[in-house]
Amino acid sequence: MNGVSILVTTVDSKEKAQALARAALDEKLAACVQITPILSLYLWKGECCEEAEFRLDMKLMSDDYDALAALVRRLHSYETPEILRIDVTDADSAYAAWLRDSTRRG
Repeated sequence: MNGVSILVTTVDSKEKAQALARAALDEKLAACVQITPILSLYLWKGECCEEAEFRLDMKLMSDDYDALAALVRRLHSYETPEILRIDVTDADSAYAAWLRDSTRRG
């Protein structure tokens, strides 16, 4: 069975988060996307910034990571979007099977 991964990204509005989540689900590149409001403090171009953002945790099959990362880059509004891959070392077998079935294309 393919491995399970989580792609993490952030956006600056709930609407953008929902649109990105729906695109990932519509393309069957993710089986589940959780959206959480957060406060981000970060360095950007030498300055400390503080912004409200929305974090997306996209659950996917590891083999689909490159395609999902490309979708995020294409639809993202940031100059340098956060795109992090977290490989899951262990997932419940029933959950992993659901994820695989939910993202099966063709």
